[in-house]
Amino acid sequence: MIATHSMAGFDAIVADEVVFRSPVAHTPYPGRAAIALVLTTVNQVFQDFRYHRSFVSDDGHSVVLEFSAAVDGKALKGIDMIRFDDAGRIAEFEVMVRPRSGLEALAAAMGARLASQKDVLTGAA
Repeated sequence: MIATHSMAGFDAIVADEVVFRSPVAHTPYPGRAAIALVLTTVNQVFQDFRYHRSFVSDDGHSVVLEFSAAVDGKALKGIDMIRFDDAGRIAEFEVMVRPRSGLEALAAAMGARLASQKDVLTGAA
């Protein structure tokens, strides 16, 4: 979705009770509305996004995807750690980002766009 800048197929691959863990927020974001908002917003923020490598767990229920991107001229690398439920839908999605300068640029850009959407991110909407 990020690599293609398209949310097509989102509903089919994300579990209703999905949990998103941000690289800058301690509290996870619950639910489909929260992860849809985050992914839609990061599609606007990331420049030159590319996936490089993928790793799959032995049971096939988890993957790690290595990526690179830029935000406001700051390069970053990161990983998406994704766990699937028994139906093959995304149940957990956790992101880690480095270096600090890239993480700070990402946090600032996402924070500016999501500040008014806290109810969606907390599952209150």
